[in-house]
Amino acid sequence: MEFKKLHYQDKPLIIANIWDVPSVKTAEQLNFQAVGTSSSAIASLLGYNDGEEMEFSEMEYFIKRISLNTKLPLSVDLESGYSRNPNEIVNNIKRLADLGVVGINVEDSIIKEKRIIFTAEEFAKTISYIKNTLEKRNINIFLNIRTDTFLLQQKDVVKETQKRIKLYQDSGADGIFTPCIVNENDIKAIVNSTNLPINVMCMPKLPTFKVLEKLGVKRISMGNFLFETMYKQLKNATEVIMNQESFKSIF
Repeated sequence: MEFKKLHYQDKPLIIANIWDVPSVKTAEQLNFQAVGTSSSAIASLLGYNDGEEMEFSEMEYFIKRISLNTKLPLSVDLESGYSRNPNEIVNNIKRLADLGVVGINVEDSIIKEKRIIFTAEEFAKTISYIKNTLEKRNINIFLNIRTDTFLLQQKDVVKETQKRIKLYQDSGADGIFTPCIVNENDIKAIVNSTNLPINVMCMPKLPTFKVLEKLGVKRISMGNFLFETMYKQLKNATEVIMNQESFKSIF
């Protein structure tokens, strides 16, 4: 699979996180190698909070429109799978694969009243079921498994993350996503604990791309931060128009 190969090139794969057709077109113009949806951004566009508040069919419509309007490899943030039933998660993945999606993110936590993390063993069983069922159905899709140990600041976070990576790798993960990791020693320890490509995400204190490359990181995501920045700029630009009582500032 071409998308999988992008995770083993010399330089990290920089994923442009997108949310609609204009954002994916921008990624194409900037010569990104691949794109991935931001579930938080799409949810926000529809007036939902992140955390599977929107219906899968609503997200699916966005994916269809994006996929029809780009030739770039498309990965989808599936959050926790939009179901607690592994068979339904597989069916959701199949629906995305039918739209041309080549990769998905699935995370080991879920938002109820607050975000909670699944037990490692429980989630590993889910991954194993998903992987085996997809193979039986001849559905070839890159499983980027997200562990929220750093996001949720788990005790002995490096050791807990390494434990989960080992379980997830043995269960069929193709890659591991560790959002909110920023410390160079932590990143190095995580990278060195597995042969799977490690994915990190934009954070205020995340090292530069060159440093991440030296540490062995293979995939870098943007999350929903560009989306949020875009709307801050919209607010600022509109405020200038109203203060100046003129549209000159936008031309």
